[in-house]
Amino acid sequence: MNIELLESFGQNHPEEFDGVLDCVSLAVTCSFNRWGSLLAVGCNDGRIVIWDFLTRGIAKIISAHVHPVCSLSWSRSGQKLVSVSTDNNVCIWDVLSGECDMKYRFPSPILKVQFHPRNEKIILICPMRHPGVLLKIDEGHEVIPLDDEGDVNIVASFNRRGNYIYTGNSKGKILALSCPDLEIKASFRIVQGATTDRVIRVYDSKTILKSGIDGDPEPIQKLQDLVNKTMWKKCCFSGDGEYICAGSARQHSLYIWERSIGNLVKILHGTKGEMLLDVVWHPVRPIVASISSGVVSVWSQNQVENWSAFAPDFKELDENVEYEERESEFDQNDEDKSVELSQEREDEDVEVDVTSIEPVTAFCSSDEEDDTSTLLYLPISPEIEEPEEGWGPEGAPIEDMKRSGEGKENASPKKKRAKTYDVNLENAPLGEVHPLSNTRPREKQGGGGKKGRGAVKGESRKDRKKH
Repeated sequence: MNIELLESFGQNHPEEFDGVLDCVSLAVTCSFNRWGSLLAVGCNDGRIVIWDFLTRGIAKIISAHVHPVCSLSWSRSGQKLVSVSTDNNVCIWDVLSGECDMKYRFPSPILKVQFHPRNEKIILICPMRHPGVLLKIDEGHEVIPLDDEGDVNIVASFNRRGNYIYTGNSKGKILALSCPDLEIKASFRIVQGATTDRVIRVYDSKTILKSGIDGDPEPIQKLQDLVNKTMWKKCCFSGDGEYICAGSARQHSLYIWERSIGNLVKILHGTKGEMLLDVVWHPVRPIVASISSGVVSVWSQNQVENWSAFAPDFKELDENVEYEERESEFDQNDEDKSVELSQEREDEDVEVDVTSIEPVTAFCSSDEEDDTSTLLYLPISPEIEEPEEGWGPEGAPIEDMKRSGEGKENASPKKKRAKTYDVNLENAPLGEVHPLSNTRPREKQGGGGKKGRGAVKGESRKDRKKH
């Protein structure tokens, strides 16, 4: 369906639960590509599951890491995907082939990764208790400068066009730096103690840049839950920036505000007792995906079919009605048709161009040409269990195909080895444990039976003696 037809005349935010996406493994984080056609989900067993969001089916599974995947980001073209695991490894994946192009090993845990919105050679990385790192592929890395050296709990993000990086620390200090020069253009501090007041502040980026260093810009909106004083796990904008969605840190609840007015328009409640892990808004449609208890929940609008909006003379029938057709009405040459009807038919027979693709205005930028090397969907080849005789390339017989298949099975598959780089960070906290690693249940760490427990204890004693 064309995106132009999706323009709704009512509320443009999700209103109800619309099913789940079960990845078999426990989902931890998720991310849409730029068009919202694919959804990448990182799981606790290290796999990345890519969903075709239109068909709601799994398009690809990448065995990416051994430890849980904690952050994902798509490149602008959709050809690349960057992931980070709790084992401190940052990997860049080719989405079509599912192979790892590059691997970067960091000395400390990584909390977040983000591709540059315009340049696929630049990645923003947020290590734990360390300043942010701007990784330039094939060129090295740069540490993002700090204004307050005493606080290294930094979170960072690109703006929409990637010409600025916004960083914030746990003391409420926010910096705006130019990219890729990394020069501080503006800075301000939220009111003392405001970092724990559970208020979501919305700022205009132009106002922040105009205020300069040590400025005092006023927020456009201040959003909060006045009744429950909810703590927030994550916040995100809608695709058009008109709505703000925030997920509660205590339970699976999503709060949606209208940005222009600042009023709370909807609260979406998940299953009681579940804890929210991640929430993302679809780039174009009023759809929100949230993760809790290892399952991706989808929230959307209730679509009511109204065929009369497309065909004014359409009538919905409660029961079947007999239609009396003319004798030659559906014949190739209708002898009974009138001259006026035949003239209308000739006017309707217009050639429609179905091959050329027109750029969608929702995805086009005013300062950039549309890229033709984009990856919207993943091709899926059908699995044929019992192929017919003569099936195959150029009509090759099945026996030859089987022989060639046996030869391929015996031969070891050649995989492209990923380039591995060690990233050295000064004053990086060594021995730190990722926050996701502490949330594992104790039952899974120990053995199931008494023998298993004894074996584990015996092994640990031996290890102690060795060390």
